[in-house]
Amino acid sequence: MKDIIIPFATGLTIFMFGLQLMRNGLERLAQDRLREGLVKFTRTPVRGFFTGIVSTAFLQSSSAVTVLTISFVNAGILTFAQSIGIILGTNIGTTVTTQILALNVEDFAIPLIIAGAVLRILPFNNMAQLGLVIGGFGCIFLGMETMQWITVPLKERGWISWLLENGGNPIWTGIAVGTLLAAMIHSSSACIAITMGFYASGVVSLPFAIAVVFGSNIGTCVTALLAVINTNTAAKQVALSHLVLNIAGVGIFAPLIPYISEYAPVLSTDAAAQIAHIQTLFNIICSVIVLPFSEAFARGIIFLIPNKAATWK
Repeated sequence: MKDIIIPFATGLTIFMFGLQLMRNGLERLAQDRLREGLVKFTRTPVRGFFTGIVSTAFLQSSSAVTVLTISFVNAGILTFAQSIGIILGTNIGTTVTTQILALNVEDFAIPLIIAGAVLRILPFNNMAQLGLVIGGFGCIFLGMETMQWITVPLKERGWISWLLENGGNPIWTGIAVGTLLAAMIHSSSACIAITMGFYASGVVSLPFAIAVVFGSNIGTCVTALLAVINTNTAAKQVALSHLVLNIAGVGIFAPLIPYISEYAPVLSTDAAAQIAHIQTLFNIICSVIVLPFSEAFARGIIFLIPNKAATWK
């Protein structure tokens, strides 16, 4: 068990630490401009959509932008209608991290960490924050490489094979695994990074890997759901819209996973890149389809949680 738990826990810790470093550096570089942008450029769903993409790409976390949006809606700075575009945009912005991971630059992990440390100690604020970003990237790649150490012992013990053989339909099993894992670690990026490593190492099949990626989109909604406890109705509507969007997208595309798997090699010959591209296309398609119907979508959410609804306790 040690050869699985220790590398996994260590790699996941390094990965999450790298995400936090990168997020802190980018947020400090942007300073208050990121928050001002969320408020200023959300008057229409389309403007909010692009604001959500850019903001999430900066913070490298759809959960962080969603929680920030919820706090603004709860404070009355943004309306629920303005938040719809942002939520749609966050699902696309979060794919930036996955695409970077697909570049397979693990060999540069240590040089990036060293470069980040050197920049961090320079007496220039912007360079120091850039050092956090670069060092964070290095930690992300190092963490991803460390987590992949468990693929050999997992193969030898046959646990994944047992799960696939006895878990029923591998697609719905994969969705459940992705949902639970992303919910527990509060990061769809980390969940997808693990899945990319497993698929590239041959531990899991492509349909199962795609299902885990889809499920991670549902699991990442847990952070937003926790953030709306004891908030006003509009904030709860934001969290629900995020959850409904992702569940609906997964429900529509899950039956298509066998067909998506067949055409995955067309996207890339690299296993990890296939997962990254599929996640990106899935998120883009789901958000772009809903965007023209933002007002109707918002009315549907308001129907589920009327504006006069009582506050959750």
